[in-house]
Amino acid sequence: MDSVEQPIVLELGDRITPADVPLLCARLRRHTAADDGTGREVVCDAGRLAVADLTAVNAVARLRLTARRLGRELRLVNAGPELLALLALVGLDDGDPGWPAPVSPRS
Repeated sequence: MDSVEQPIVLELGDRITPADVPLLCARLRRHTAADDGTGREVVCDAGRLAVADLTAVNAVARLRLTARRLGRELRLVNAGPELLALLALVGLDDGDPGWPAPVSPRS
């Protein structure tokens, strides 16, 4: 029986501080350390994020970079309109060819 690989899910808290950004990237590296570097998608769930600011944008950008360095793609889900607007402002929205995967707004 084939088993479907579950994605690596990183949930952003209600507010991200600058000190949280390297911790989130380290958590992503820990989650992928046991893997062979293939297959598992990385999902960044921004559904609980209450404060969308440039620190949150930095976190998403750094997580995307970390995922790429690990041979993965990052998909942002449940992002609110404020975070999506900031990502678009800095060129990190899904209209950017450098954005590797769809950005899914909150339902």
